[in-house]
Amino acid sequence: MSYLQFPFPEEITAFSTCRQGGCGTGTYASFNCTHYCGDNPEHVASNREKLCRDWNITPDRFFIPRQVHDVQVAVVDEEFLALPTEEQGVRLEGVDALLSPLAGCCLAISTADCVPILLYDTRARIVAAIHAGWRGTVAHILSQVLRRMTLLYGTEGKDVKAVIGPSISLQAFEVGDEVYDQFHSAGFPMNRIARREAKWHIDLWEANRLQLLDYGVPTESIHVAGICTFTDSDRFFSARKLGIKSGRILTAIMRTERVK
Repeated sequence: MSYLQFPFPEEITAFSTCRQGGCGTGTYASFNCTHYCGDNPEHVASNREKLCRDWNITPDRFFIPRQVHDVQVAVVDEEFLALPTEEQGVRLEGVDALLSPLAGCCLAISTADCVPILLYDTRARIVAAIHAGWRGTVAHILSQVLRRMTLLYGTEGKDVKAVIGPSISLQAFEVGDEVYDQFHSAGFPMNRIARREAKWHIDLWEANRLQLLDYGVPTESIHVAGICTFTDSDRFFSARKLGIKSGRILTAIMRTERVK
């Protein structure tokens, strides 16, 4: 299986890539579609071509930012599409979240333990893809994206459907006291998101789910995949398990033209 699909309205294509079905080798085996992690460029290109064929994605409407664990957001709109390809690439440098009001634009986030989050505003028809590692989560990147959607398009929480994709679980995400302290200082309810064993463990899924709830997204509109990349590294890339020089999961969302 090359993909994990997510429950969104029929006009939305949304998925995470799995490790199987591509041409990569070693810790990149086999379906890595990300250029930024040291894989053979020919393998990456071949895998991306397969992905675009499988999901009917136009290659020049397929956008993957160069993430830096920050909170910068890029908007893929008509103005962005009018830019030369090189300038689009510049605009995607240092970006950890994408949003778009346009049909036919596939927004993708690359992860390998960090939390990928997909959003769809069913009223304004806005899609977003967010990379929320622990640094992004502690900086409330998800809340910042929702506020940006509200500012630009009038998004309200009640209209949002959300997916929290495959990523590291509470059980596997062991951290030092300094990481615990940053979440505590950022105002997270530590009794809800942390557990003490030999070291602290942080629940990134819950930390992000709470941000959605705080913004008014209904509980029933939030889908948590519940898949731990560390413990299920045979199916999904995990940097903690495989090392930094390994493949990445792509988690993507695209609105099609089928909206009536």
